[in-house]
Order: sequence, then C-alpha cells, then structure tokens
Amino acid sequence: MELVLIRHGQTRANAEGRYLGSLDLPLDITGLAQMWELAEELANDLPFDRLLCSPLLRARQSAELLGERLGLVPHIMPAFRERYVGCFEGLTQGEAAARYPDLWALNITRRWHLAPPGGEPLGAMAARLGAALESLSQEQQATRILLVAHGVVGRMCRALLEEGFSNFFERQLGNGDRIALTLTPGIMLHSWPVSD
Repeated sequence: MELVLIRHGQTRANAEGRYLGSLDLPLDITGLAQMWELAEELANDLPFDRLLCSPLLRARQSAELLGERLGLVPHIMPAFRERYVGCFEGLTQGEAAARYPDLWALNITRRWHLAPPGGEPLGAMAARLGAALESLSQEQQATRILLVAHGVVGRMCRALLEEGFSNFFERQLGNGDRIALTLTPGIMLHSWPVSD
C-alpha cells in the first residue's frame, strides 16, 4: 500500500516562523494557493482510494480542497494530529528563548522524553504515530491513501517507516510538500531513541 503524506498549506503562523502545534489556525492565501496547485497535480496522478486528515483546521481545510478536486471525502484521523509543544505554542524561536531561557537551554523541543510544559515528548508522539501506522497497514480495501497532516508528523512517519532517526532533525517538510511511503501488513517500524 502506498501512503502519500502531505503537509498542510501555509498558515500565517507558519509564515511568521511560529510554533503552531495544537493551535487551530486556518490556511492563509498562500496556503490556499498551495493546495489548489497541488490538487491539480494530484488529479493527473494515479487515483487514491482514501483521503485521511488530521483533525486540526489547517489540515482539514487542505484535505477538503484536495478532496473536492479528487472526488474524495476526507476522513479525520485524530492520531495524525500535530505534536503539542505546550508553552511554546504561538511563539517564535526567539520569543521562546527569551521567555523560557532555562527550557531553551535544554533544547527541550528536541528531547525524546521531555517537552515544554503542557507539551508532548517526541517519544510519546512516535509511539502514537507508530500505532496508527500499524493499524493503517492492516487496511484491506485501499492500495493508495492520501494523508494530510503536519510537518513533524510527516518527518516522524518517514523516520518510522523508512529512514530511521539518525537525521530526524535535519529533514524538514515544507508546507504543501509530500512524501510517498510504503505500508505493508506486519511492518517493522524503526525504533526511536530511548534516551535524550
């Protein structure tokens, strides 16, 4: 089974370089244009059997635009929501460093078993997404699935399924970018770091 994962279109917070996490913001004009353009590209590709998306507004809007063009109704999958980054949400990196210097000095967003207060550790996110991918791999009716999700979700899925975690922090996924991944029953997921 092929899983094509797309990062949602741009939001104003993305354009401003802010941690977005669980904040439920809409696409901006650029994000809408990214999705319209991508919908046209995908319409000329092989057809998809299902369209899945994160429950967050920016992913739902992106999926709805794609679905209109592809003739698919988006199905919300809560497990593919973005990572919550707690007290850093809505802040730029500079603002987070100034407001929470002790947390920033710990490089807290890149720790596997810690997170900013109120946030989700990367290890917990990896476990959540690993379980969702294993469940999805058992799907019998679909051979090609389109999933609209988020930047860290895309990086995590790619690491779990194909690349491992050696370059996890270097491989970014831009707004509107896509990656094609392979899902098979009984998949073996790469292990994420057991310590920070």
